[in-house]
Amino acid sequence: MTCQGCARHATEALQGVAGVDSAQVRLDQAAATVRVMPDATVLVLDLIAAVEAAGFKAKEMQSADNAGAASTGVSWSGWKLNVLLGVPATLFFMIAEWGFGVGMEGWFHWAGFAVALPVQILCGGRFYRGAWNQLKRGQSNMDTLVSLGSTTAFAYSAWGLFAGWEGHLYFMESVGIITFVSVGHWMEALTSSKAAGAMEALLNLAPEKATRIVENGAEEHVPVAELRRDDRVILKPGDRVPVDGDVIEGASAVDESMLTGESLPIDKIAGAKLCGGTLNQNGRLVMRVTETGDATALAKIIAVVQRAQSSRANIQKLGDKVSSVFVPIVILIAILTAAAWFWTPAPMREFSVYLSQFLWSVSLPEAALTAAVLHAAAVLIVSCPCAMGLATPIAIMAGTNVAARRGILIRDGEALEKSGTIDAVLFDKTGTLTAGHPGVEARIALRGEAGRLLPLAQALAQPSRHPLSRAIVNAATDAPDAPELRDWEELQGRGIQANGPSGRLRLGSLNWLQESDVPIETSNAFTDEWTAKGATVIGLAENDALLGAFALIDSLKPGAAEVIDTLRRDGAEAWLISGDHESAAREIARQARIAPDHVFAEIRPEQKAGIVERLQSEGRRVAFVGDGINDAPALKQADLGIAVSRASDVAREAADIILLNSAIHSVPAALDLAKATLRTIKQNLFWAFFYNAAAIPLAALGFLNPMLCAAAMGFSDLVVVGNALRLRRHGQSG
Repeated sequence: MTCQGCARHATEALQGVAGVDSAQVRLDQAAATVRVMPDATVLVLDLIAAVEAAGFKAKEMQSADNAGAASTGVSWSGWKLNVLLGVPATLFFMIAEWGFGVGMEGWFHWAGFAVALPVQILCGGRFYRGAWNQLKRGQSNMDTLVSLGSTTAFAYSAWGLFAGWEGHLYFMESVGIITFVSVGHWMEALTSSKAAGAMEALLNLAPEKATRIVENGAEEHVPVAELRRDDRVILKPGDRVPVDGDVIEGASAVDESMLTGESLPIDKIAGAKLCGGTLNQNGRLVMRVTETGDATALAKIIAVVQRAQSSRANIQKLGDKVSSVFVPIVILIAILTAAAWFWTPAPMREFSVYLSQFLWSVSLPEAALTAAVLHAAAVLIVSCPCAMGLATPIAIMAGTNVAARRGILIRDGEALEKSGTIDAVLFDKTGTLTAGHPGVEARIALRGEAGRLLPLAQALAQPSRHPLSRAIVNAATDAPDAPELRDWEELQGRGIQANGPSGRLRLGSLNWLQESDVPIETSNAFTDEWTAKGATVIGLAENDALLGAFALIDSLKPGAAEVIDTLRRDGAEAWLISGDHESAAREIARQARIAPDHVFAEIRPEQKAGIVERLQSEGRRVAFVGDGINDAPALKQADLGIAVSRASDVAREAADIILLNSAIHSVPAALDLAKATLRTIKQNLFWAFFYNAAAIPLAALGFLNPMLCAAAMGFSDLVVVGNALRLRRHGQSG
């Protein structure tokens, strides 16, 4: 592979193999990482065959190779010979011809041939091999153009040398073409590795070894790959967490910033969850391993980022269509250029002289054959399909890496495109706009013994993980002890029911209890009082009698109102959807500065997707923001699904964007970054098309010589890559 276009073709070949979920090809490391779909069987031989069918060679990486591939930075090994041999040779020609003016001397012709020949063979060999491999498969790429251009200049000059010509020969151009293109590719690899910096950082987060406690209490250092579930691992201050697990002993603060974007360390005590790759700061911890390998949060995050970087946006299709026919068209233009300058030199010269009044003065060769050869070579060299191939993937790579550094996972290029058209953001309430940790603010006993109310409710809520259930469980317990329950069942969006000693028990929304033939009128005063304060009121019923009610309040997340204001300034209206009573939902909306007519209350989980569809039917482009617990249908229905999760919940297949922390400010930040990435893609595509549209005619008319064309071609790639790298600073203050 010689350029990012080659890497893209190899990536597409690997992704075309049945069972492959994603593939990432790194040009600077000459390596590919392939992830396979669950339950799929993919043979390494099939992957190698696909790469070879695309015109490249491949082999399976060994462990030693893997270690090298994980290293950061970019080495000169791929272009070392070309740069070290080509640059001195090019400087030799420049100094001799431009500095001392010996370009027309006979002895210098032979010296130039002696210097140019090894460059043509040794440095040009890489381009020749690439062009030949493509030609054998009926294809062409940048190697084809470089090989044709440099060979044309060298062969023409060699012919003139042995024929005894006394005029100027073009060995400098043949050497300069190879050298400038090689230097350009090396710089491209260097800047591309910077764009992939977050991926390298993620890959290097997990430590290679861990300290495991064996049966007799002794400690042993083992490779992380040998850890299994339920192993106990010691973490000392400064250690990185090797895999996912639970704290079983000790207390410490853990830095999770690389995974979640949270800048402050998180306190961890017994029972807290740990994610692989995070950093233990100041205390000793003992953890129990819960997940290893690809099941860890870090592995899932890496998989999502790799999938995004290897994805293709719809906008890329235009560039792909042009690139697929670009090289043959350029060769045809070069042939027509040569024919025009050879058969009709006078009109071509007159036209170039006329245009020079508006552009710049140009020195044209006297001989028709010389003009035909040089201008055709210039057309071949200045053309740059690499820039078109790079325009989209390099921007996606940079954008998704910047997002990953900030705890935002963007699944693919299509998510970036969809984010640019969003004009309505629909927020789920609990756990998204609110903290998701409600507390019991008040309770009322409406029938029976008051002391029996909370124990009954806690017994019902104990098995549930819903935030409202956890709030009931965590409330102070009254005597007597809770009864034993049978046939426990949780009804999503409604509540919990089970059989108790005295009959059917239900704990849940008042509407559900009413639908179950439980009269709720006795709770009206309590409900009206607390829903006006933004509380969620749930009831406890036994058979057909309402025993009591609970008022639970979940506070608005800090900065939620400012987030809504930011979205409004950016052209997106905010909406709120909730299963709560309308008064409670409207109170939260008021605090968040969401318009009253933008509130959907008393909505069951299965109805959320219908609300999204309703907004879409009104012509809106909707982003749905939810915690992912019961929001999968709505996330899928929305034009853009945004899941507010934790690092351990990254496998939310329904979402387009995953926020690894619960900070609500990440929503406008994610939309803004995605829009900036889409804007960069469009800028890159414009530059790539504009460059070729302007450069090819100029080269054909003699305004660009072959060596300048080689430098311009490399510069075009660097402009595209450099523009993408600007995303690294997007959203940073100062």
